[in-house]
Amino acid sequence: MDVACLARRSPVRAAADPRALAVDVVDAVRREGRSLSQALPQAERKLDAGQPRALLRELAYGVLRYAPRLDVWLDALVTQPLRPRDAPVARIIQLGLYEMFFLSTPDYAAVNECVRLAGACGPPWAARLVNGVLRNARRRETELARLADSVDSARYAHPDWLIARLREDWPQAAGAVLDANLARAPMSLRVNRMQMDRDAYLERLRAAGIEAMAGRHGAECVILAEPVDVTSLPGFAEGWVSVQDEAAQLAAAVLEPMPGQRVLDACAAPGGKTAHVLERAGGEVELTAIEIDPARLVRVEETLARLGLKADLLAADAAQPESWWDGRPYDRILLDAPCSATGVIRRHPDIKLLRREADIEVLAARQFALLEALWPLLVPGGRLVYATCSSLREENERVVERFVPAQADAVEQPISADWGRAVTYGRQILPGEDGMDGFYYACLHKALT
Repeated sequence: MDVACLARRSPVRAAADPRALAVDVVDAVRREGRSLSQALPQAERKLDAGQPRALLRELAYGVLRYAPRLDVWLDALVTQPLRPRDAPVARIIQLGLYEMFFLSTPDYAAVNECVRLAGACGPPWAARLVNGVLRNARRRETELARLADSVDSARYAHPDWLIARLREDWPQAAGAVLDANLARAPMSLRVNRMQMDRDAYLERLRAAGIEAMAGRHGAECVILAEPVDVTSLPGFAEGWVSVQDEAAQLAAAVLEPMPGQRVLDACAAPGGKTAHVLERAGGEVELTAIEIDPARLVRVEETLARLGLKADLLAADAAQPESWWDGRPYDRILLDAPCSATGVIRRHPDIKLLRREADIEVLAARQFALLEALWPLLVPGGRLVYATCSSLREENERVVERFVPAQADAVEQPISADWGRAVTYGRQILPGEDGMDGFYYACLHKALT
């Protein structure tokens, strides 16, 4: 079943049908392995100019956020498993279940819309199946609720392997982490201190009728009461402010860049931390930003241009400095390492569907290799900050735990802070703690010889 055929057969064009586009997005993630951040913008561009994106985003995010629970419910409701080629029919049913049980959409409206979607694109049996399953779901609501309580993947809406990992790593906090991953993340801003201070920007927001408060830990952080379109933010186009979670804003504070220093930002895209480092140093550092993906490096360039900041941008593999390093050591290195991103699932629910347990060992090996490659580039007396947005110990403290003893001149510098929790090496913020995303930071000092 090709959901795109709605554009040919539905009386309402698919270009103006948020539900059809949401099915396309979910199918792209689950069958094609594409990320939500890739699939959703492409779908949004198909909407008519001026048409609100809210329903499309709500359905795409919601169905992916609760996909493991919806999978269990689908298996219980459909007596004969659907074939892989009929996966879009399953997505339509799950979209209907999400609307019926998680949104305020009346049952008749959710059923009718999903039956219409299925009927527009055959096979002939699809509409009948969708109609029968969704109506039966309401009759079996008590049974579905029991399943949601008794099956871990349904209860927590996470894959079994990730539930097990979190329970192993954080036995006292795993339940809170799993719950936090299902919550809607707040919209946090970083005020550009080179343009104005936080209090002044809060006044601008109040004048614009946007409710906000100061962040608890980030000196430049502002947290909005409700998300808004960035175009409605005072001074966004002029570079007064950027969107960035409060936990991510802590990277620059831990790095402590000083004017006149030479700084390396490895794995820099999309550029939020790059910009923050420059802002905190008043733009008076010599900063090189490395990104292996040239397309993602364009995003760094765009971010800096909007903020009026400058850095040397290189499309290169940070793990192979022989191909790009000029031989001059750096005073500061920020390694925001590629990771599982299990700390930001609430913002990117597709992560728990796209990641596999086998990925974690591979990522940890890559992270260790990056540390080994970049350490020789640090000046004696310099500082390297290792960061990830992962909640898993294997990618975080255990990487640093392996690295530090293997380097005669590496010393872990404990981070004294009122955020996160101290672990063997570094500090870990778990998702939802103080409203923040999950992040890990370790600060390594290079001893003087």
